[in-house]
Amino acid sequence: MAESLLVQPLRDDMIWMKHHGIINVANSVLNSIDLDQTVANLMVTARNDGYTQGYTECTKHVNNALKVDLNDRRSATYGVDTGTAHAAAKTEYKNLRLPVMDGGCCT
Repeated sequence: MAESLLVQPLRDDMIWMKHHGIINVANSVLNSIDLDQTVANLMVTARNDGYTQGYTECTKHVNNALKVDLNDRRSATYGVDTGTAHAAAKTEYKNLRLPVMDGGCCT
């Protein structure tokens, strides 16, 4: 009788882990719509900011090599503050809170 009182909580824990274990937690994190949207936004802003910086750098090299005065008015991101947008996306990613990581239930 005393043994079953000690063993039963372990059995209960094993059953809980089987149904709510690390695999389910990992799947809940990886399948999170919030995570998907935040990562997608981070990738887009990084690409836009990289494009802007690359276009500006390339324009400088062309201007120096050809002794011309080109600018970035024809750039797809002309007039857009891509650096601030990317910084905001990084902050959003760093501050992302997923319900499963806050003790919410697993899907």
